[in-house]
Amino acid sequence: MATKPDTSAERRRLQMADIARLAGVSMSTVSRALNGSTLVNEETRRRIGELARSLNYTINESAKNLRLQRNQTIAVVVPYDTQSRQHISDPFFLSMVGSLADALTDRGYDMLLSRVDAEALDSVSSLYDVGRAIGIVLIGQWRHHDQLNALAARGVPVVVWGGQLPQQLYCTVGGDNLLGGRLATQHLLDQGRRRIAFLGDAQLPEVALRLAGHRQALADAGISFDEALVHKVPFEEQGAERAIDALLQAGGAGFDAVFACSDLIAILAMRALRRAGRRVPDDVAVIGYDNIALAAYADPPLSTIHQPVSQAGIELVDALTRLIGGEAQSPRLLPVELVVRQSSVVGTSLR
Repeated sequence: MATKPDTSAERRRLQMADIARLAGVSMSTVSRALNGSTLVNEETRRRIGELARSLNYTINESAKNLRLQRNQTIAVVVPYDTQSRQHISDPFFLSMVGSLADALTDRGYDMLLSRVDAEALDSVSSLYDVGRAIGIVLIGQWRHHDQLNALAARGVPVVVWGGQLPQQLYCTVGGDNLLGGRLATQHLLDQGRRRIAFLGDAQLPEVALRLAGHRQALADAGISFDEALVHKVPFEEQGAERAIDALLQAGGAGFDAVFACSDLIAILAMRALRRAGRRVPDDVAVIGYDNIALAAYADPPLSTIHQPVSQAGIELVDALTRLIGGEAQSPRLLPVELVVRQSSVVGTSLR
């Protein structure tokens, strides 16, 4: 009696043949690439992964079972964005990666650190699809909320460090950016500052929430929001300097404070202000965001909004492992705190 052919296996074989033909490689190369073999160069693996996703190809069940049963690797992905230019050497990224490494090690997981183009966040699924990782932690939403929703809809276990957005299908863990924005601006208002410049790229979800908190604090104080005081600043040295130069050259009522969306931008802004002969905080008060270790040693020491990075690593890993285990996960909002140092208060010795 003839056995019935395994149609699913035949379908996978035909799909693999299609991928091999389109990629211009052998089927054995396709197989190695989809299983993460380092015998296939990275560019070819990436191209084969993209073709596999476009054809809705899934690896066979035995490979899937092997991944779930024996693989203990979590991918930590730091996107690279050519517009914001925030490099992995950014102190906030380094502290977040360190927090995640500690949390993963404590739970017996290995960490795979990876970078992807922020314009193609959905490409992180290849790490899961080919079995290199059992789940993904993505640091930042960047500008592609839709791609992250698509990943969640596909069932890719991914947890994102970022802000909660409307119609969100994926799980985020993040600081309370709206509250952080309010705390920073209210502190500057309490120091008698009324013309507060905001430096940051509000196209990024977390920064947009901080700007919304900034606007709320101004409205609560009866102060009109001035769009001219908002400057889109990427995470690179010249961006903060250009913004400060533009503010100084604008004339009019000027500005007496700066709220920067990151400590790094705040520190660079203080340097630009010094070069222009403006004293911090006497002429211009400055506050940052994140409370990186360097903030306390800035000149002057930087007031900032503290993000609970150590707790963030634990929460991200906990949410992801629960997601891998089949438990739906809601977004998690972590508390933030105001840290006051000399950059924002005249005559203080606070550190």
